Amino acid sequence: MRATWSGLERDAWMRLHRTAAAALQQDWAYGDAMGALGTECLRAWVDEGGEPVAAAQFLVRRIGGLLPVALCSHGPVWAPGTIPERQAAALQALRASAPLRWPRALLYTPDAPLADCTGFARLRRVMTGHSTVRIDLALEPDALRAAMHGKWRNRLAAAERSALKVERVGAKPAQYRWLLDHELAQRRRRGYIALPDGFVEAWQAAAGGGAGGRAGGGARSAKGAADLGEPVLTLRADLGRDVAAGMMFLVHGEAATYQIGWVGEAGRELGAHNLLLWHAMLELRGRGVRTLDLGGVDTARGAGLARFKLGTDGEVVTLAGSYLAR
Repeated sequence: MRATWSGLERDAWMRLHRTAAAALQQDWAYGDAMGALGTECLRAWVDEGGEPVAAAQFLVRRIGGLLPVALCSHGPVWAPGTIPERQAAALQALRASAPLRWPRALLYTPDAPLADCTGFARLRRVMTGHSTVRIDLALEPDALRAAMHGKWRNRLAAAERSALKVERVGAKPAQYRWLLDHELAQRRRRGYIALPDGFVEAWQAAAGGGAGGRAGGGARSAKGAADLGEPVLTLRADLGRDVAAGMMFLVHGEAATYQIGWVGEAGRELGAHNLLLWHAMLELRGRGVRTLDLGGVDTARGAGLARFKLGTDGEVVTLAGSYLAR
C-alpha cells in the first residue's frame, strides 16, 4: 500500500470522486478554493499495485502557529468495494507518510455511518458525528414527490398555485452576489458560522464553469459521464418585481450540496423555499446528479430548518464522527 502526496492527477481524482458521488469537501476544486482563501491544502492518493484505493484531501491549520492539524473532512474517498482491512492499511500508509513535521495530528471525519467505519478502529474516535439529510435523485419525479411528508407536499402545491415565479440566476458572480449578501446578513443576525465570504466565487473559479469546461468532471465524456454543467446552481423566486427567496447549490462530481438559502417574509408565507428546492431537485436530476445533500439537521438550535429538510423524506444519515491519528 502506497500513499503519494505530490504529482497527483486531477482527472483521476475526479473520476474516483464521481464514481463514489463523494462529498463537496473532497472535490479537488474545494481544496483549490480554500487554498485561494489562504488555507493550506494537502492531497494524497493511495494505491496498491497501481490500483486506486483512496483519495484524501486535507486542510491544514497550525495551532499556535506551530502544531499542524490536518483535517480530512468527509473523507477519504474510497474506491468501490474497499474492505475495512484495506481501509485500515490505507490509513496507516497516510499516517506514516504525511509530509508534516512532528508533533502533528491527522483528523478524519468519514462520510459514512459508524457501522461502516470499522476500518478506522485503530484510530481514536474523538467526537460523535452530526446528522445530514440526503435525497436520492435517481428516483423518478413522481416517486420523489409522493415520498414527501404531506404538509411539505401541500405547501409545495400551494406555492405552485401562488404568484411566485422561479428563475434561474446567471452563473456570473455579480449575478448571484445579492444572495451571498443576504446570507451574510442572516449569518450575522443569527450568529452561526459558515464557509468564508468569497468561497463560492473561489469554488466556481477552481471548478471551472460551463458544460464542457469544468475540469475533472463537468463535461460529458466519450464514456457517457453526465454533463453536470455549471458548478454553481442558483434559483430565485420572484413575487411581481420583488425577489422573495433564493437558493444556491454546489455541484461536485455526481452529487450536489445545498449551500445557502434566504427567504423574505412574503416568500416564507407562500412556501418559496419548498418551490425552489423542488425545482432544484428536478434540474439537478436532469443533469445526472445522483445525490443531493441538504446538510446538517439540528433539532435543538434550528428546529424550523430541520423540519424543512426532514419533510422532503430524504435519508437521514448520522455520520461516524471524528477520528484522530498522530
